[in-house]
Formats: sequence, C-alpha cells, structure tokens
Amino acid sequence: MGTLLFQDLGTLDYNTALAVQENLLASKQRENLPDVLLFVEHPHVITLGRGGDEGNAFAAGEVPVVRTSRGGDVTYHGPGQLVVYPIVDLKSKLRKDVHRYLRYLEAAAIRTLAHFGIAAVRRPPWTGIWIGDKKIAAIGVAVRRGVTYHGLALNVSTDLNYFRRIVPCGLSWSQVTSMQKELGRKVPIEEVKKVFLRRFARRFGYSETKLCQGDIQTGSRSSLPAAPITSASSGF
Repeated sequence: MGTLLFQDLGTLDYNTALAVQENLLASKQRENLPDVLLFVEHPHVITLGRGGDEGNAFAAGEVPVVRTSRGGDVTYHGPGQLVVYPIVDLKSKLRKDVHRYLRYLEAAAIRTLAHFGIAAVRRPPWTGIWIGDKKIAAIGVAVRRGVTYHGLALNVSTDLNYFRRIVPCGLSWSQVTSMQKELGRKVPIEEVKKVFLRRFARRFGYSETKLCQGDIQTGSRSSLPAAPITSASSGF
C-alpha cells in the first residue's frame, strides 16, 4: 500500500514536537507526502485534551500543563515513555474512517506488547490499552482535513509516580502501569520502537518503511530524503 516514512526525534519538548506535526500535516495536505511515523520522548509535561478537565491535573507542581488539540482528557508524558505520532492520510480505502484508524493503532500497540510477553487488550468504551484496570498506553488523536496527528503514549520505563499528580484520562478508578513494572525488568526503548514500527507497518498494510534522513521538522518534500530500511512483505 505504499511507503511509510519514519523518524526518531529523540527527546523533544511537547510544543516543538507539536509544531513538527503541524508542519508535516500542512505539507502532506499540500504536497501529498507519504505517511509519516514520528517517535519521541518528552521532558516532563502534563497535557489536557480538547475537553479535558483542568481539575484532573490537581497536583501538577513544577510540571507544565499544556492544553492541546487532541481528544481525551489528561495524561502525563516524560522520560521512559515512547510517544508515537502518526501523520496518516485517512482517505485511503483501507483507512477510510477514524474509528478504523484507532482500532489499527490500538492493534499495533497490543501486538507490540505481545511480542514482549505482555497480554494487553482494548477496553471499550474507554480508549487506550489495558491490563485489567491498569492502563499501559494512552491514546489521543486529532484529524485535520483527513490527516491524523497526535497519537499514542506507551509506558516503557516511565516513572509512574508522576501519574499521582493527575487523574489519568479522567478515570478515578483506573491505575497506570508500564512494561518495566509488568515484566519486572527494564526493556530497552529502542527495541520497543523497532517492534512497534514493524507491527504498525504490518497492521496498516505498508509495502515498505523508509528512514527520513533529512530535517523532517520543515515538512517539505526536499527535506525528506529517505533511505530504504526493510520491506513490510519480508519481515514486517
């Protein structure tokens, strides 16, 4: 079904990462760029979705609170958490609606966790990925003119104490967990990125993935030179 570009932004503050997404979003709508998957870790930040209740960030302290355009309520981002931002065109026949897109995104996360021996599930009507009453990944997306942004935050080795400062996703009964807590050992976040990329590409039906080697932050076609990494049909 085409090429998926990807890039690891490393550690980047939330507002800068949002600007990168918005630049790519505009360029994709203007130039018909391939779909892009961004990996990033954020410094400590609490974000509120469009309709999120500020009261759910009741003990933010020194952690900044940012109101953003994604769906959902309140969540925390910080070191040890893998944040994934897909910039995906929903006009494809395979991915023609946001509900299907969300199911595929959830499936990619669930299959990534299964690779590491963690059995996680969806839990409708609540979003995210769950192990019983414990949420291991939060999902909050937005769509502009048929193109997605924002995305998914998977707790790999996150300091879960920071979630005590909020009511995660506005659900007072829920708990939060991480891959490290569930497995009783540290999981290299770089390995999680590799597995998630494969699972995402397979679930969404891309024929190949390519690493963006240029300055992706401008979002222009000339700044997105791509080196082939592997094919979704052989290993994905």
